[in-house]
Amino acid sequence: MSDAESESRTNATEYTVSEISGALKRTVEDVFGHVRVRGEISGYRGPHSSGHAYFTLKDDRARLDAVVWKGTMSRLKFRPEEGMEVIATGKLTTYPGKSNYQIVIDNLEPAGAGALMALLEERKRRLQAEGLFDAGRKRRLPFMPCTIGVVTSPTGSVIRDIIHRIKDRFPLHVLVWPVRVQGETAGAEVTAAVNGFNALARDGAIAQPDLLIVARGGGSLEDLWGFNDEGLARAVAASRIPVISAVGHETDWTLIDLVADMRAPTPTGAAEIAVPVKADLEATLASFGARLKAAVLRNFERKRQASRAAARALPSPDQLLALPRRRLDEATSRLGRALSVSIERKRTKLQGQRLTPATLSRRINEARTLTGRDLARAQAAFFGIVRERRTRFSRTAKRLSPAPIARRQKLQADALAALTRRQDHAVSRRLDRLRGQLTQADRLLATLSHKAVLARGFALVKDAEGAVIKLAADVEPGASLQIEFADGTTNAVATGGTGQPEAVAKPAAAPLSAKPTSPKPASKPTEPGNQGSLF
Repeated sequence: MSDAESESRTNATEYTVSEISGALKRTVEDVFGHVRVRGEISGYRGPHSSGHAYFTLKDDRARLDAVVWKGTMSRLKFRPEEGMEVIATGKLTTYPGKSNYQIVIDNLEPAGAGALMALLEERKRRLQAEGLFDAGRKRRLPFMPCTIGVVTSPTGSVIRDIIHRIKDRFPLHVLVWPVRVQGETAGAEVTAAVNGFNALARDGAIAQPDLLIVARGGGSLEDLWGFNDEGLARAVAASRIPVISAVGHETDWTLIDLVADMRAPTPTGAAEIAVPVKADLEATLASFGARLKAAVLRNFERKRQASRAAARALPSPDQLLALPRRRLDEATSRLGRALSVSIERKRTKLQGQRLTPATLSRRINEARTLTGRDLARAQAAFFGIVRERRTRFSRTAKRLSPAPIARRQKLQADALAALTRRQDHAVSRRLDRLRGQLTQADRLLATLSHKAVLARGFALVKDAEGAVIKLAADVEPGASLQIEFADGTTNAVATGGTGQPEAVAKPAAAPLSAKPTSPKPASKPTEPGNQGSLF
């Protein structure tokens, strides 16, 4: 028995480890070359530094290693996430280095819309709990932005619709940040675009826009999944620039619609929300200007009427001056008598006084004493004032220096130079504007001038006084006419009148510069009552 066992052992085929691993690999790949596996993603940490992704698919009883190569990752319509239930399509293979098997995934899709909706609802509840959907934190959109930033694909019809609508309503500057709007990297690219617009400086080479529009056309839940990215929602909530979300159609919704400051039903609707209609604004301003002018005129008229009414209520100048004039006449009549009485009183008083040299000397001495005392007081006061002024002058002289005056003079000179530059710039701009208006008026005059009509073969008929003749009924036989062509004017005499089927205008004595022309046959009458022609 031991000999039989020994013989069976020697007859068994020997394999190396590599041969066994290779045989198993070929067998597994031949049998399971294309499979679809449903399971929950576990252990997903994002793409490796090489670009490949490694994770595990599991259910309640087993686990299966999975790998997504770098090229396949770039083609996935959505980003895999931990705990997501998916359906993986690929082939099974083995990894000899660890003696295990795995699935190499070629395509990955959610296990029905229910799984994505559950994940979306969970994100929605979490962001809502943080207050990112509150209406109080949303900002008002600028009424008339100067620059609008648009985050969308540069090759789709969305950007053309937005630019066309803005151009029709209110032409202004539009900055486009090109991004992918579908696929695994869509959310990250849109997030980078929103953050990039916010990082621009107000006075930089590329000015920061006043309003952002994040736009994309309609699609399925998987197509719009990039706009449900949590990082994108947080970037829009933290944006200092107001954001309009225009993702999908009216029935579509994403997380960015709930976080944005305004949601538009379509990208074209976003452009309509972003800018007003320029023609309506101009009409409103014109209406306000007309109303203001009418109100000012009415106010002036009311003031004028009130002034006239007040003037009628005031007394005339004669009535105002009657009483003062009477008082003046009475004072004039009393003045002569009062002057005579006053002179008589002064004469009587002067005659009653006795003037002697002693009295005069005494009064002179008293006046000299008073004058000397006042002079001494005046001199003392004068010297005191001089000392005080000298002291104040010395203190002020110590504080004064030419530096503040020079500095103030320099500031005034700089201000004067700045005003001069502004004046030159304003004059130049006004001259340019008036020059453009003059050019436009000249073009309009050339367009509306009858000279252009004459150049196309028409003629202008006038009577002897130079008045324009519009109807054939106004022409009498034998009337002198002036016919103006594009290159000059010639005289003619009408030989026919109203109601004649044919009439020929014989040229009168034409000026030397006009070339005589042979009369042409009259055209066939076109309307009753206006038959006949002057040519």
